[in-house]
Amino acid sequence: MKFDITKLLKAECFKHSVSRIELIETHISWVVLTGEFAYKIKKPVNFGFLDFSTLEKRRLCCEQELRLNRRLAAELYLDVVTINGSVDRPLVSSEGEVIEYAVKMLQFNQDAQLDNRLASGRLNLEHMDVIARMVANFHQAIEVATAATDYGNSDVVYQPVEENFMQIRQHLDTALYAETLDSLQQWSSAEFARLEAVFTRRKRDGFVRECHGDMHLRNMLWLKHGAHKTSAGRPVAFDCIEFNDRLRWIDVHSEIAFLIMDLQDRQQHQLAHRFLNTYLEASGDYEGLRILPFYLCYRALVRAKVDALRLEQENIEHSAQGALRAEFESYLGLATSYTRRPAPRLIIMRGVSASGKSTVSQQLLDVLGAVRIRSDVERKRLFHIPTDNTGANAIASGIYSEQASERTYAKLAGLASAVIAAGYSVIVDAAFIQYDQRKAFQALAVRMAIPYIIIEVTAPNEVLRKRIMARKHDVSDADLAVLEHQLSIWQALESAELSTSISVNTAKVVEIDALVGQIKAGLC
Repeated sequence: MKFDITKLLKAECFKHSVSRIELIETHISWVVLTGEFAYKIKKPVNFGFLDFSTLEKRRLCCEQELRLNRRLAAELYLDVVTINGSVDRPLVSSEGEVIEYAVKMLQFNQDAQLDNRLASGRLNLEHMDVIARMVANFHQAIEVATAATDYGNSDVVYQPVEENFMQIRQHLDTALYAETLDSLQQWSSAEFARLEAVFTRRKRDGFVRECHGDMHLRNMLWLKHGAHKTSAGRPVAFDCIEFNDRLRWIDVHSEIAFLIMDLQDRQQHQLAHRFLNTYLEASGDYEGLRILPFYLCYRALVRAKVDALRLEQENIEHSAQGALRAEFESYLGLATSYTRRPAPRLIIMRGVSASGKSTVSQQLLDVLGAVRIRSDVERKRLFHIPTDNTGANAIASGIYSEQASERTYAKLAGLASAVIAAGYSVIVDAAFIQYDQRKAFQALAVRMAIPYIIIEVTAPNEVLRKRIMARKHDVSDADLAVLEHQLSIWQALESAELSTSISVNTAKVVEIDALVGQIKAGLC
């Protein structure tokens, strides 16, 4: 008895009022939209990495989907309901024999999906900040894989990578892509072997968790509900992976790789870099960058695999086949790009409080695609102080004592080294008043054989004073007394540093494109 989804596309199949029925179809499910509610029904398929082949398996997966998605989207996921009646006359939530199960959801406006918001120009850098913090908070709260489980173990990490290549070749004539697929598989295997100890350490340190597993633009919303419809709204992630525990219990950097890859596939590199930077700053997980390119390549190949599966399914129109094949080829190209990292750069931002270092560095990292490390944030993380705690501003004491500052700059150097080792350019945002504080970073650049530049950010003293007195809700603890102290101990750059420095006066309009040009010219 084969379930016929077309028979469910009638208002009389539902007990509630129906304003309009629409069908959305993927390679693994149908979603029936009715106006107020949506019903997600799993297709009876078995692709190896998921198995919906029996009614009982589909029921269990529906219940798992409800439980897991309520972690991030409780307001959307309402219930698991039965589909009763007969194949010819199905009835939702009725009596008698169960012919199928569905997850009942609150229907949302498709315009709220992040892919649609992006297409209409309604997804910006500020949205990325909020989304990144939401994801970081979620990762902090979810369950951690224990040593007793195999989640995050080496063989489990590489299995889905290997399956991508196997299933692409199995479901698609890949003669045209043989060389590219072979090259990607060889790189993935070599990169996995190179990083195997890192994967082991990541699990030991608690970075393998029960994640969402499928966090990309089409599975995220910007919701404005009820009394909050006129407010800024908030991000919601839905449709997590419920059908395969190993694809959900993953490293948190595998999770964020999907959204970054999706943004980059859509040529939204600034949004991708902004999301990554805000996530790293919120989580402190800069060490995860070492495995991020591996997971970016893997995520692009997941999408390529999905296209290969869809191309094999029935009822795909000829025009849709062409679009799917072009998309498949695009994902192969994107995956290949992750195997080639540009040479990294080390940039330090130097200036007193309120000079505009963080503002300028924010604009630079969005354009350059660099990773930023901020002393204001890392100092507080080092001493276990929340970033929104702005009371510890005593001069040369507490977390600002000479010893504490030495530890902070040592931590910044360690993090910068990790970011560079992962193949990413880094911007270190700190006061860097003393030569000894800068010397360690210059030595790091020499040791790692990468370009090094100092950006000295300045403004007239009266401007600095006005800015610091007007500050509100800033991660920095600096007040007017701190600023005056910094000005009194300020040291000019050493003569040997001048050839690698750029001065920026933020009292004037800062031409970021021109500054980027100077940086690239100085770092070539």
